[in-house]
Amino acid sequence: MAKAPRKAETSIDAIAADLVAVLVAVTESEPKIMTIANATALPSGPFQFGHRSLQTGLRAWVEAQTGHPLGYVEQLYTFADHGRTGDARAPHRISISYLGLTREDQVREDSEAHWSGWYEYFPWEDHRAGTPPLIAKIVAPKLRAWAKSAESTSVQKARWQRAAITFGLDDRTWNEELVLQRYELLYEASLIPEAVRAKGTGDAVVPGRAMISDHRRILATGIARLRAKIKYRPVVFELMPAEFTLLQLQRSVEALAGRTVHKQNFRRLIEQQELVEETGAMAAETVGRPAKLFRFRHGVVAERAVAGTKLPLSRS
Repeated sequence: MAKAPRKAETSIDAIAADLVAVLVAVTESEPKIMTIANATALPSGPFQFGHRSLQTGLRAWVEAQTGHPLGYVEQLYTFADHGRTGDARAPHRISISYLGLTREDQVREDSEAHWSGWYEYFPWEDHRAGTPPLIAKIVAPKLRAWAKSAESTSVQKARWQRAAITFGLDDRTWNEELVLQRYELLYEASLIPEAVRAKGTGDAVVPGRAMISDHRRILATGIARLRAKIKYRPVVFELMPAEFTLLQLQRSVEALAGRTVHKQNFRRLIEQQELVEETGAMAAETVGRPAKLFRFRHGVVAERAVAGTKLPLSRS
Protein backbone atom coordinates (compact mmCIF):
# COMPACT_ATOMS: atom_id res chain seq x y z
CA MET A 1 0.00 0.00 0.00
CA ALA A 2 1.49 3.24 -1.11
CA LYS A 3 2.14 5.79 1.53
CA ALA A 4 0.29 9.06 1.29
CA PRO A 5 2.56 11.83 0.07
CA ARG A 6 3.89 14.02 2.83
CA LYS A 7 2.83 17.65 2.85
CA ALA A 8 5.57 19.96 1.80
CA GLU A 9 7.21 21.57 4.78
CA THR A 10 7.37 25.27 4.25
CA SER A 11 8.72 28.10 6.32
CA ILE A 12 7.06 31.46 6.12
CA ASP A 13 8.77 34.49 7.56
CA ALA A 14 6.00 36.79 8.67
CA ILE A 15 6.47 40.50 8.16
CA ALA A 16 4.41 42.98 10.13
CA ALA A 17 3.78 46.57 9.04
CA ASP A 18 3.69 49.53 11.42
CA LEU A 19 2.16 52.88 10.48
CA VAL A 20 4.13 55.79 11.99
CA ALA A 21 3.22 59.49 11.98
CA VAL A 22 5.58 62.46 12.16
CA LEU A 23 3.02 65.09 13.16
CA VAL A 24 4.55 68.61 13.13
CA ALA A 25 3.41 71.96 14.53
CA VAL A 26 5.18 75.27 15.15
CA THR A 27 4.31 77.09 18.38
CA GLU A 28 5.91 80.37 19.45
CA SER A 29 8.76 79.91 16.96
CA GLU A 30 9.55 76.38 18.09
CA PRO A 31 8.95 73.26 15.98
CA LYS A 32 7.03 70.56 17.86
CA ILE A 33 6.21 66.93 17.21
CA MET A 34 3.44 64.81 18.65
CA THR A 35 4.85 61.98 20.79
CA ILE A 36 3.55 59.17 22.97
CA ALA A 37 5.08 56.76 25.51
CA ASN A 38 6.65 59.50 27.66
CA ALA A 39 7.95 61.26 24.55
CA THR A 40 9.97 58.21 23.43
CA ALA A 41 7.81 57.26 20.45
CA LEU A 42 5.88 58.71 17.54
CA PRO A 43 2.17 57.90 17.20
CA SER A 44 2.03 54.51 15.54
CA GLY A 45 0.26 51.19 15.31
CA PRO A 46 0.13 48.02 13.19
CA PHE A 47 -1.66 47.95 9.86
CA GLN A 48 -4.69 45.71 10.26
CA PHE A 49 -6.90 43.94 7.76
CA GLY A 50 -9.84 46.02 8.95
CA HIS A 51 -8.17 49.19 7.67
CA ARG A 52 -9.42 50.21 4.25
CA SER A 53 -6.03 51.69 3.31
CA LEU A 54 -2.67 52.54 4.83
CA GLN A 55 -3.65 56.16 5.34
CA THR A 56 -6.99 55.15 6.88
CA GLY A 57 -5.12 52.96 9.32
CA LEU A 58 -2.69 55.75 10.15
CA ARG A 59 -5.49 58.21 10.84
CA ALA A 60 -7.25 55.68 13.05
CA TRP A 61 -4.15 55.04 15.16
CA VAL A 62 -3.21 58.71 15.50
CA GLU A 63 -6.70 59.77 16.51
CA ALA A 64 -7.03 56.88 18.97
CA GLN A 65 -3.67 57.57 20.63
CA THR A 66 -3.68 61.36 20.59
CA GLY A 67 -7.28 62.48 20.13
CA HIS A 68 -5.91 64.74 17.38
CA PRO A 69 -7.49 64.45 13.91
CA LEU A 70 -5.05 64.42 11.01
CA GLY A 71 -5.29 67.14 8.39
CA TYR A 72 -2.60 67.43 5.71
CA VAL A 73 -0.63 64.19 5.46
CA GLU A 74 1.75 62.68 2.91
CA GLN A 75 3.63 59.42 2.79
CA LEU A 76 7.21 59.84 3.92
CA TYR A 77 9.21 56.63 3.55
CA THR A 78 9.09 52.90 4.15
CA PHE A 79 11.79 51.51 6.44
CA ALA A 80 12.52 47.81 6.17
CA ASP A 81 15.95 47.44 7.81
CA HIS A 82 16.23 44.36 9.99
CA GLY A 83 18.00 44.30 13.35
CA ARG A 84 17.82 47.96 14.41
CA THR A 85 15.58 47.35 17.40
CA GLY A 86 18.17 45.58 19.53
CA ASP A 87 15.99 42.47 19.86
CA ALA A 88 17.18 39.68 17.58
CA ARG A 89 14.12 37.58 18.44
CA ALA A 90 11.67 40.26 17.31
CA PRO A 91 9.78 39.55 14.06
CA HIS A 92 10.80 41.49 11.00
CA ARG A 93 8.73 44.67 10.83
CA ILE A 94 8.54 47.37 8.23
CA SER A 95 7.63 50.93 9.17
CA ILE A 96 5.52 52.95 6.74
CA SER A 97 5.88 56.56 7.80
CA TYR A 98 3.84 59.66 7.08
CA LEU A 99 4.41 63.38 7.55
CA GLY A 100 1.53 65.44 8.87
CA LEU A 101 1.34 69.21 9.36
CA THR A 102 -1.00 70.84 11.83
CA ARG A 103 -1.27 73.43 14.60
CA GLU A 104 -0.68 72.61 18.23
CA ASP A 105 -3.89 71.93 20.13
CA GLN A 106 -4.47 70.84 23.68
CA VAL A 107 -4.23 67.05 23.81
CA ARG A 108 -7.10 65.08 25.24
CA GLU A 109 -6.81 64.60 29.02
CA ASP A 110 -7.02 60.81 28.80
CA SER A 111 -4.47 60.72 25.96
CA GLU A 112 -0.87 59.62 26.28
CA ALA A 113 0.11 62.16 23.65
CA HIS A 114 2.48 65.04 24.30
CA TRP A 115 3.91 67.85 22.18
CA SER A 116 7.72 67.74 22.26
CA GLY A 117 10.29 70.10 20.77
CA TRP A 118 12.08 68.37 17.93
CA TYR A 119 15.43 69.93 18.86
CA GLU A 120 15.28 67.91 22.09
CA TYR A 121 15.98 64.91 19.84
CA PHE A 122 18.42 66.66 17.49
CA PRO A 123 20.16 69.47 19.41
CA TRP A 124 22.93 69.67 16.80
CA GLU A 125 20.35 70.74 14.17
CA ASP A 126 19.44 74.16 15.61
CA HIS A 127 21.76 76.77 14.09
CA ARG A 128 19.55 79.83 14.54
CA ALA A 129 21.97 81.26 17.10
CA GLY A 130 25.06 79.96 15.32
CA THR A 131 26.76 76.57 15.32
CA PRO A 132 25.79 74.63 18.47
CA PRO A 133 28.86 74.30 20.76
CA LEU A 134 28.33 70.56 21.12
CA ILE A 135 29.48 70.03 17.53
CA ALA A 136 32.97 71.35 18.26
CA LYS A 137 33.15 70.00 21.79
CA ILE A 138 31.70 66.51 21.35
CA VAL A 139 30.58 65.56 17.84
CA ALA A 140 33.71 66.52 15.86
CA PRO A 141 36.26 64.95 18.25
CA LYS A 142 34.26 61.72 18.54
CA LEU A 143 33.80 61.44 14.80
CA ARG A 144 37.50 62.10 14.23
CA ALA A 145 38.38 59.35 16.68
CA TRP A 146 35.93 57.03 14.93
CA ALA A 147 37.46 57.86 11.56
CA LYS A 148 40.99 57.17 12.83
CA SER A 149 39.88 53.81 14.25
CA ALA A 150 39.45 52.39 10.75
CA GLU A 151 42.14 49.90 9.73
CA SER A 152 43.09 51.42 6.39
CA THR A 153 44.07 54.96 5.52
CA SER A 154 41.56 55.12 2.69
CA VAL A 155 38.66 54.23 4.98
CA GLN A 156 39.90 56.74 7.56
CA LYS A 157 39.84 59.48 4.92
CA ALA A 158 36.43 58.41 3.62
CA ARG A 159 34.94 58.42 7.10
CA TRP A 160 36.25 61.86 7.93
CA GLN A 161 35.13 63.25 4.59
CA ARG A 162 31.58 62.06 5.35
CA ALA A 163 31.76 63.64 8.79
CA ALA A 164 33.08 66.94 7.42
CA ILE A 165 30.44 67.15 4.70
CA THR A 166 27.45 66.19 6.84
CA PHE A 167 28.37 68.33 9.89
CA GLY A 168 29.91 71.27 8.03
CA LEU A 169 33.42 70.71 9.38
CA ASP A 170 36.76 71.84 7.89
CA ASP A 171 35.19 75.06 6.58
CA ARG A 172 32.47 73.24 4.68
CA THR A 173 29.01 74.76 4.43
CA TRP A 174 26.29 73.49 6.76
CA ASN A 175 23.48 71.88 4.77
CA GLU A 176 20.29 71.90 6.84
CA GLU A 177 18.71 69.18 4.69
CA LEU A 178 21.23 66.46 5.66
CA VAL A 179 19.36 65.60 8.87
CA LEU A 180 19.07 61.89 8.15
CA GLN A 181 22.69 61.60 6.96
CA ARG A 182 23.90 63.16 10.22
CA TYR A 183 21.78 60.84 12.33
CA GLU A 184 22.90 57.78 10.35
CA LEU A 185 26.56 58.78 10.71
CA LEU A 186 26.22 59.07 14.48
CA TYR A 187 24.45 55.71 14.46
CA GLU A 188 27.22 54.08 12.42
CA ALA A 189 29.83 55.51 14.79
CA SER A 190 27.80 54.16 17.78
CA LEU A 191 27.61 57.59 19.39
CA ILE A 192 23.86 57.57 20.13
CA PRO A 193 21.73 55.29 22.37
CA GLU A 194 19.83 53.62 19.51
CA ALA A 195 23.10 52.30 18.05
CA VAL A 196 24.35 51.04 21.40
CA ARG A 197 21.01 49.33 21.98
CA ALA A 198 21.03 47.60 18.59
CA LYS A 199 24.72 46.68 18.44
CA GLY A 200 25.42 46.07 22.10
CA THR A 201 28.57 48.17 21.86
CA GLY A 202 29.49 51.81 21.63
CA ASP A 203 29.59 54.97 23.67
CA ALA A 204 26.38 57.03 23.46
CA VAL A 205 27.96 60.41 24.20
CA VAL A 206 26.17 62.77 21.82
CA PRO A 207 23.28 64.58 23.58
CA GLY A 208 19.76 64.13 22.27
CA ARG A 209 16.67 62.30 23.49
CA ALA A 210 16.48 58.70 22.28
CA MET A 211 13.37 57.02 20.92
CA ILE A 212 12.14 53.46 20.65
CA SER A 213 12.85 51.23 17.67
CA ASP A 214 13.68 53.36 14.60
CA HIS A 215 11.46 56.30 15.51
CA ARG A 216 14.22 58.91 15.79
CA ARG A 217 15.47 57.85 12.37
CA ILE A 218 11.95 58.30 11.01
CA LEU A 219 11.74 61.71 12.68
CA ALA A 220 15.05 62.71 11.07
CA THR A 221 13.61 61.76 7.69
CA GLY A 222 10.52 63.85 8.34
CA ILE A 223 12.54 66.91 9.35
CA ALA A 224 14.73 66.59 6.26
CA ARG A 225 11.68 66.30 4.00
CA LEU A 226 10.06 69.35 5.52
CA ARG A 227 13.23 71.43 5.38
CA ALA A 228 13.50 70.69 1.69
CA LYS A 229 9.83 71.33 0.95
CA ILE A 230 9.59 74.75 2.60
CA LYS A 231 11.96 76.05 -0.08
CA TYR A 232 9.75 75.18 -3.03
CA ARG A 233 6.25 74.38 -1.72
CA PRO A 234 3.98 76.50 0.51
CA VAL A 235 3.62 73.78 3.14
CA VAL A 236 4.33 76.30 5.92
CA PHE A 237 0.77 77.55 5.32
CA GLU A 238 -0.53 74.46 7.10
CA LEU A 239 1.38 75.40 10.25
CA MET A 240 0.32 79.03 10.62
CA PRO A 241 -2.77 80.47 12.35
CA ALA A 242 -5.45 82.12 10.21
CA GLU A 243 -3.86 85.55 10.79
CA PHE A 244 -0.22 86.33 11.51
CA THR A 245 2.47 88.96 11.20
CA LEU A 246 5.31 88.69 8.70
CA LEU A 247 7.71 88.33 11.60
CA GLN A 248 5.75 85.33 12.90
CA LEU A 249 5.89 83.78 9.42
CA GLN A 250 9.64 84.40 9.23
CA ARG A 251 10.24 82.93 12.69
CA SER A 252 8.25 79.81 11.78
CA VAL A 253 10.34 79.24 8.65
CA GLU A 254 13.53 79.74 10.65
CA ALA A 255 12.30 77.31 13.33
CA LEU A 256 11.79 74.59 10.75
CA ALA A 257 15.02 75.26 8.87
CA GLY A 258 17.11 75.60 12.02
CA ARG A 259 18.81 78.70 10.64
CA THR A 260 18.05 82.36 10.09
CA VAL A 261 16.68 83.91 6.93
CA HIS A 262 17.58 87.28 5.46
CA LYS A 263 14.77 89.51 6.74
CA GLN A 264 14.58 92.00 3.86
CA ASN A 265 14.96 89.34 1.16
CA PHE A 266 12.34 87.21 2.89
CA ARG A 267 9.75 89.98 2.98
CA ARG A 268 10.55 91.09 -0.56
CA LEU A 269 10.09 87.56 -1.88
CA ILE A 270 6.82 87.07 0.02
CA GLU A 271 5.50 90.31 -1.48
CA GLN A 272 6.74 89.56 -5.01
CA GLN A 273 5.06 86.16 -5.05
CA GLU A 274 1.84 87.61 -3.61
CA LEU A 275 1.57 84.78 -1.11
CA VAL A 276 -0.19 86.83 1.54
CA GLU A 277 -2.64 89.69 1.83
CA GLU A 278 -3.33 92.21 4.56
CA THR A 279 -6.33 91.64 6.78
CA GLY A 280 -6.71 95.29 7.70
CA ALA A 281 -6.14 94.50 11.38
CA MET A 282 -3.12 95.15 13.58
CA ALA A 283 -1.40 92.94 16.14
CA ALA A 284 -0.31 94.54 19.38
CA GLU A 285 3.26 93.35 19.81
CA THR A 286 5.01 93.31 23.18
CA VAL A 287 7.97 95.24 21.78
CA GLY A 288 7.77 98.06 19.27
CA ARG A 289 4.84 99.39 17.34
CA PRO A 290 1.79 97.31 16.30
CA ALA A 291 2.37 95.13 13.24
CA LYS A 292 0.04 94.42 10.33
CA LEU A 293 -1.79 91.11 10.31
CA PHE A 294 -1.71 89.01 7.15
CA ARG A 295 -3.38 85.86 5.86
CA PHE A 296 -2.49 83.53 3.02
CA ARG A 297 -4.29 84.08 -0.25
CA HIS A 298 -6.19 80.85 -0.79
CA GLY A 299 -6.04 81.05 -4.56
CA VAL A 300 -2.27 81.47 -4.44
CA VAL A 301 -1.92 78.48 -2.12
CA ALA A 302 -3.41 76.19 -4.75
CA GLU A 303 -1.41 77.81 -7.54
CA ARG A 304 1.90 77.66 -5.65
CA ALA A 305 1.34 74.00 -4.82
CA VAL A 306 2.01 73.43 -8.53
CA ALA A 307 4.34 76.28 -9.43
CA GLY A 308 6.33 76.25 -6.20
CA THR A 309 7.76 79.04 -4.11
CA LYS A 310 11.20 79.72 -2.72
CA LEU A 311 12.08 81.03 0.73
CA PRO A 312 15.50 82.73 1.13
CA LEU A 313 17.47 80.87 3.76
CA SER A 314 20.45 82.94 4.80
CA ARG A 315 23.92 81.54 4.10
CA SER A 316 25.66 84.19 6.18
